[in-house]
Amino acid sequence: MTLAILATLAGLAALAWSADRFVSGASSVAAHLGMAPLLIGMVVVGFGTSAPELVVSAFAAAGGDPEIALGNALGSNIANIGLILGITAIIVPVLVHRGVLRRELPLLLAATLLLGLVLLDGSISRADAGILVAALGAQLVWAVRTGTRRPAQGQQEDELAVAVETREIAVGMSYRAAWAWTIGGIVLLVAASRVLVWGAVGIAERLGWSDLVIGLTVVAIGTSAPELAAAVVSARRRETDLVLGNVIGSNLFNTLAVVGLAGLIAPSAVEPQALTRDLPVLLAFTLALLVMGFRPRADGRINRLEGGALLAAWIAYTAVLIGTASG
Repeated sequence: MTLAILATLAGLAALAWSADRFVSGASSVAAHLGMAPLLIGMVVVGFGTSAPELVVSAFAAAGGDPEIALGNALGSNIANIGLILGITAIIVPVLVHRGVLRRELPLLLAATLLLGLVLLDGSISRADAGILVAALGAQLVWAVRTGTRRPAQGQQEDELAVAVETREIAVGMSYRAAWAWTIGGIVLLVAASRVLVWGAVGIAERLGWSDLVIGLTVVAIGTSAPELAAAVVSARRRETDLVLGNVIGSNLFNTLAVVGLAGLIAPSAVEPQALTRDLPVLLAFTLALLVMGFRPRADGRINRLEGGALLAAWIAYTAVLIGTASG
């Protein structure tokens, strides 16, 4: 048990650090290759912040623990809204852009409903997984085309300045160093993920928890750690306009790519609790976010009271999970 706990903690720490290095390196490579800052943010950074969930879920599915993969995706999405967005809004109210309301929030709700539909029969087949991955591909193509139609020069300079300020693009990094951090980050991500999955499975077996619960709690919170750290830093700098976009982008990627890849690797049955408890909770959090975004307000922000409600709901849900698993 002690070794499993140490392996989990070490895996989480290495995962958070390697994900940060990978994002910095990959963003810098893209910048050196001349990719527009807007596309770097949507594609490179968007993928990088969800890389821990993707790699962990892939190894969990390949290792015969597909429920960890599903629990990781569902739990990370719930934590992104309840824990990360909740804490951020408590520190500083979160700005909601009109573009997010018109496009990204409805798209996230649609992706969540699509996930519910493919899981409704109690299993995830390769055909189901293919639908999710195809939906992700369509979303990325749409996002890139929409982004490239926006004003280029002035807006891209503003986006580049914001990205540099938030350390998403390491402009000062040399081309060779950028490639070294990109490749090294991926290698360490893989190694850290294997250690984390091994430790998490060991803890689950000793405590008698199901793979789904360990994925929803320990693994989900751990793989969301990079987003939480970035959100807190952004909140302290009062740059909360980036936080909501990162949460929505991460949740979209988790819903479509993480579950989809795990299903392609290892089709499996879905525990009934995932359909009757966890998926409805995720849908409720997503709907709450939609309501908060569209609610008329003077300052266009998710306020501290709403952030406190999101955080309290996440704590209550996690307590129920742990209590049920321990009982």
